[in-house]
Amino acid sequence: MGGSLSPGRKGNLPADTTSFVGRRTDVSEVRRLLSESRLVTLTGVGGVGKTRLALKAAAETSRAFRDGVWFVELGGVTDPELVVHTVLEQLGVHDDTVRQHRTVLIEQLRDRHVLMILDNCEHVVEATAGLVDALLRGVPGLRVLITSRERLGVDGEHLWQVAPLPQDPALTLFAERAAAVEPGFVVGAHNHGTVTQICTLLGGIPLAIELAAVRLRVLTLEHLLSRLDDTFRVLQDGKRGGDPRHQTLQAAVDWSFHLCTRAEQILWARASVFSGTFDLEAAERVCSGDSVAVEAIMHSLAGLVDKSVVIAEQHPAGTRFRLLEPLRQYGLEKLRGAGRERVMRERHRDHFIEWAEGREKEWFGPVQPQIFSRTRLEHQNLRSALDFCFADDGDHCVHLAATLWFYWAGCGMLGEGRHWLDRAVARPATGPIRAKALWVNGYVATLQGDIPASTRMLEECRKYAVEAGDAPALAYSTHRLACTHLIGDDLALADSLFEEAMNLYRVQGTVNSHTMLAGIELAISATFQHDFAAAERLCVEAKTVGEQHGELWAQAYAIYVLALCAWVSGDFTRADQLGRECLRIKRTFHDLLGIVLAIEVLAWIAASQGNAVRAATLLGATTEIWQSVGYPMFGSRYFGAPHGECESRTIAALGEQEFRAVFRKGMDLELDDVIALAIGDQPEPEPVIIAATPLTKREQQVADLIAGGLTNKEIAARLVIARRTAEGHVERILQKLGFTSRAQIATWVTERRN
Repeated sequence: MGGSLSPGRKGNLPADTTSFVGRRTDVSEVRRLLSESRLVTLTGVGGVGKTRLALKAAAETSRAFRDGVWFVELGGVTDPELVVHTVLEQLGVHDDTVRQHRTVLIEQLRDRHVLMILDNCEHVVEATAGLVDALLRGVPGLRVLITSRERLGVDGEHLWQVAPLPQDPALTLFAERAAAVEPGFVVGAHNHGTVTQICTLLGGIPLAIELAAVRLRVLTLEHLLSRLDDTFRVLQDGKRGGDPRHQTLQAAVDWSFHLCTRAEQILWARASVFSGTFDLEAAERVCSGDSVAVEAIMHSLAGLVDKSVVIAEQHPAGTRFRLLEPLRQYGLEKLRGAGRERVMRERHRDHFIEWAEGREKEWFGPVQPQIFSRTRLEHQNLRSALDFCFADDGDHCVHLAATLWFYWAGCGMLGEGRHWLDRAVARPATGPIRAKALWVNGYVATLQGDIPASTRMLEECRKYAVEAGDAPALAYSTHRLACTHLIGDDLALADSLFEEAMNLYRVQGTVNSHTMLAGIELAISATFQHDFAAAERLCVEAKTVGEQHGELWAQAYAIYVLALCAWVSGDFTRADQLGRECLRIKRTFHDLLGIVLAIEVLAWIAASQGNAVRAATLLGATTEIWQSVGYPMFGSRYFGAPHGECESRTIAALGEQEFRAVFRKGMDLELDDVIALAIGDQPEPEPVIIAATPLTKREQQVADLIAGGLTNKEIAARLVIARRTAEGHVERILQKLGFTSRAQIATWVTERRN
């Protein structure tokens, strides 16, 4: 005879055996999705907490379902044909007739208002999808909550990606689980850093965190952290009870791996050589070959994303992918087991050497800001490539470390750049490869104020260049030696070397950011010698080159020197405008040296204008920033004199006690807050548009700036675009609006605001 839903029961939600940590936003969003959709699927990597989230959200929304919430665990089902049978069993429906089980289930649920949770569906996804599709069509009052490592692909399905725990909830989870095995355990000032590192290494995966916390029975925190380089070995004992697939992280990841196709398994293993995130192009270049076609990578990558093995992230530069650290380690073990790790690391190295070479060539041009952001995204991969290179005997490490000069010197990475470059020059490389590493490291050391080391490396490079007839090495080493003498306050020798370097650049036909800087640095020397006319001429020349090529990074230093000239001449308004313009550009590159120099000059200007509080605040802020760069004002008498004068003037205006109080406040500011204060950024009201505009969003921004009286150069600096790009925007605005002058654009904007 036909069966019926278990009488007297309003669901079968299992009781919580441990506390639920974090996920309040996730719970709220899942509840909202369930109120709007009849099918919600929670996806995420094994061990991330999909089941716990589903149970918590279901418990909090259970009152909305008259006939209860029913939990069906499908993890142990190996035969797809048994999926519907398992559902019937969990609902307490028994049917011994020959009718199809699907038909029986639909009949039993047809008039009921039920939430059904189908847990761990990925290995029987097709059978589950077919059943859910039929149930949703036949049972109007049914809502289904799925946990799976990949979507079902059913019409109307809404997805919620269950991400690893953020830092604070991860720490809380670790503390609670650790206290269960070590009573009295708490996370405090004495161990916060260690626990944070542990949770980070475990990728924020709750299962991994729980298993790690249990190991405190036999390990101290420090021992646990030291052994997490082999995560799975530490956690291999696992937990007793429950689904065997969740007894250890190894089991959870093994399960995911065996659910993948062979092509996906190969890609998982090969992609483990990436660190941090990677893009599709890198995956295709590194992971193809040896029977894996380039065009197959995208399909396999999509499969891994669907199975929640790989996480897809959206960045301004496009979609990027990443493996959580435990999954990356797992893939790496597979790669090692197959004897393929070295081959893949070589491919990874070769790709990122070629990538760095391309970015170095593009640096002198209008895509500089994008190069900065893209290199930041690849930072961990570049580190990984450098690590592998330095483990070898070849010259790849020296070449890659030197090629990345634009990142080390241009994007606020002096400390790390020095680390790799010191290792590079310690290698027994010879010829042009070593010469470049020497002058690049000499450059970085100079920016850090380490003149003895810089001089030693640059003189070695120059000596080699003269003997070998290496013209580029001679020009660059001569230029950078000039900088050491500029900072060392030997202006006559510095000027001589700058002139020599600039002549070498001209003879070789070299035009780039370095050649621009040679003229700008000679201009700095001119300001120290009070030859402001020469300084302005040199900076205008450099700016012209930058504007022609769309180069901003070096051009900002020219603007800085022009600000110095205006300040010394008493034109404080123009000096302040130029100082802020320099800072806006340097903020784009996170160039800490350029940032701190710009803030310094803005502090000096503020003191000259009588704004002692602003001056003291900015001076305090620069003190902190210099600690991240090197010696304050390079340890130079000429660079440091205005700083000292500004401090004396400000102390005289405020008094010693108030100055120190304001100075300390400046020291306590975060970098972004300091920059916002120095620039004077304030949120501007949105212009009121009374009718549709034919302009794009960017063109409207340009039009608003024209109405504010800015020139094309100033617009380019404000929007961090090339001057030619700004001019193009202006021409298109005139064409679209049918105007012939900037005044007409300004009037048009003003009228639309009123």
